[in-house]
Amino acid sequence: MSDPQRLALGDIDRRFAALRLPAPQELRRLRASVEREGIRDPVLVSGAVEAHRWVLLDGFKRLQVAEELKLTQVWAQALALDAAQAKAAILHCNQARPGLSEIEEAWIVRSLCREQGLRQAQVGELLGRDKSWVCRRLKLAEALDPTLQDDLRLGLLSATAARELAQLPRGNQLRAAAAVRDHQLTSRQTAGLVERLRQRSDPLIVRELLTDPLRYLITETPSESASECDPRLSEGANRLRRVLLGWEGFCGHLTRSLNRYAPAGLEAPEAPVLAPLLEQAIRSGRRAMERLEAIEIGLQWHGPGGAAHA
Repeated sequence: MSDPQRLALGDIDRRFAALRLPAPQELRRLRASVEREGIRDPVLVSGAVEAHRWVLLDGFKRLQVAEELKLTQVWAQALALDAAQAKAAILHCNQARPGLSEIEEAWIVRSLCREQGLRQAQVGELLGRDKSWVCRRLKLAEALDPTLQDDLRLGLLSATAARELAQLPRGNQLRAAAAVRDHQLTSRQTAGLVERLRQRSDPLIVRELLTDPLRYLITETPSESASECDPRLSEGANRLRRVLLGWEGFCGHLTRSLNRYAPAGLEAPEAPVLAPLLEQAIRSGRRAMERLEAIEIGLQWHGPGGAAHA
């Protein structure tokens, strides 16, 4: 390995950037760090992928930040790795960090198999992984609809959502992805939607699931905090706790639904029809809060009929 050298940004080939996903939050943190301290670590390049070309292997975000800050040069560490070794190095360089997503690993495996012509056993040996791992990653890369892979690269779809959607037949993936985006589903909810879609074949049921997935997921996909018991509470109090957490989830669902339908799907005369229903729910919530406060201070509670309740 030679000593680091200064390279002009325009001389660095970023052909392998398609194997990586955008990471906006990491980019913002890195930019703040670079503005304070500069780029501390050299990027990694190879001069053996193609003659007379410095091909970037590690440091894609650093290079992007350098461009944004109008830098013209960066320090680079050069290696002599061919195309297959270079792609393997992308994976190895990220093992000590948070690491690549499964999708990024899948893209590297597919590239090694389809572009370099390596057998799965050879890819496993090169990457230090067993054949079953290679097989799973290759299946993931080739199962996911190309449109969704483009969405991933544009940052329109998360890697975790893509991993779940890849379990569906390609013909169903785009519609399911649209439902995930339109309803702002979490990773857990996306997994729940995919599971239900895999279990149903009736077109009408599938359409209902995709039209309003939260209707089916809000009660069937509890949060981790809802499924666990609070050790400070009795069995009855824990049941009440789950009800309250479910109510919180329902309110979130209601807010997302209003955000979705209000701009185009709701008309002004419809709002006064819906508002009293929400007000009634809020009043019920206030009565429940008053009851809890009365219990907390040890008072008897007088219900709507005026009778005292212990």
